[in-house]
Amino acid sequence: MWTAEENRHGDLLNKYLYLCGRVDMRQVEKTIQYLIGSGMDPRTENSPYLGFLYTSFQERATFISHGNTARFAKGYGDLKLAQICGTIAADEKRHETAYTKIVEKLFEIDPDTTMSDFEDMMRKKVSMPAHLMYDGQDNGLFDHFSAVAQRLGVYTARDYADILEFLVKRWNVEKIEGLSSKGRKAQDYVCKLAPRIRRLDERAQERAKQGETCTFSWIFNKEILL
Repeated sequence: MWTAEENRHGDLLNKYLYLCGRVDMRQVEKTIQYLIGSGMDPRTENSPYLGFLYTSFQERATFISHGNTARFAKGYGDLKLAQICGTIAADEKRHETAYTKIVEKLFEIDPDTTMSDFEDMMRKKVSMPAHLMYDGQDNGLFDHFSAVAQRLGVYTARDYADILEFLVKRWNVEKIEGLSSKGRKAQDYVCKLAPRIRRLDERAQERAKQGETCTFSWIFNKEILL
């Protein structure tokens, strides 16, 4: 069910891009083909604990990013794109709800392992599924794409910190008791991590002021401010 819904999201956005006529669909399709070939590495190591922790975070991230895109699209008068992204955001929210409930149960029945894996996931950093994307030209495509998303406010380091704080509160991480020494250290780490991530957001904002640019093949090699 989950993969079927995610596939529909991609199909819908792909059709929008094709019909709007504003992008180089050949380059978009090349990027998709390369990405499918490269796959993804969420670094969950075949662990169901890490898998559900990852998807809890990732689904909230996509809920936020699609929601922000919908808001921006509406502000620029593209009501159809706003409707599309709003619908996708609602789907992502439902996915988030399902996965966070599963992790809530994991904390209930095996708090020590879940806490340690939560720390492990956050130390490795949560990468988005498209982090290996390539268009045949730009070896740093995802980093450049992320920089633009950061500057525009589609998805930022501040959002990353907010998601972490939301999940810590959602799972009552600070109040979980009966942990081993390793579990308590993990608990302390994840509960204190968000302020450190926000400092990264401040540095990203400073970097955006430097005026670096990059061309994107998707939009006919137009130069964009990072």
